[in-house]
Amino acid sequence: MPDDLRSLCQQFPRPGRLEAILLRPARRLAMISVEQVLTLEGRGLDGDRSSQRSGGKRQVSLIQAEHLPVVAALSGRASLDPALLRRNLVISGLNLMAARSLFRDQVLHLCIGEDVVLELTGPCEPCSRMEELLGPGGYNAMRGHGGMTARVLCGGLLRLHAGVSVRVGPAPAP
Repeated sequence: MPDDLRSLCQQFPRPGRLEAILLRPARRLAMISVEQVLTLEGRGLDGDRSSQRSGGKRQVSLIQAEHLPVVAALSGRASLDPALLRRNLVISGLNLMAARSLFRDQVLHLCIGEDVVLELTGPCEPCSRMEELLGPGGYNAMRGHGGMTARVLCGGLLRLHAGVSVRVGPAPAP
């Protein structure tokens, strides 16, 4: 049984699952739910506004499915459509926050399906638009539950209900 922090950070109880794929075709337009999407290395999701430019740390946004009922409760709703939260991928069964390495020399990769590999780059903080979409206090309802941002290391086809796992990647170049 691993007992050092580096080893513990690599242990996940089970794989996760891709529950929803949502695209933002343009700023302020409604999200579009799709069954599959081509993921573009270094860009993001084909058809999403983030894929129009290359590079950057916010190519894809992800949210934890288990946080949806929490945000709903905090915003006074019985339930919540994930499209309102403006995140691209909804992941269940795997702690997204834990899939971001604590160590600079130990990179963790989020593997979705057969081909797609993401590197989580940081928290996806809520924007002021949450007040508009969730009502008064929506911004604060999302704080701490806004999900994560990621860059695409390996592109490929993402399909709804694909498995999601974490693996240790190569250390970054000095």
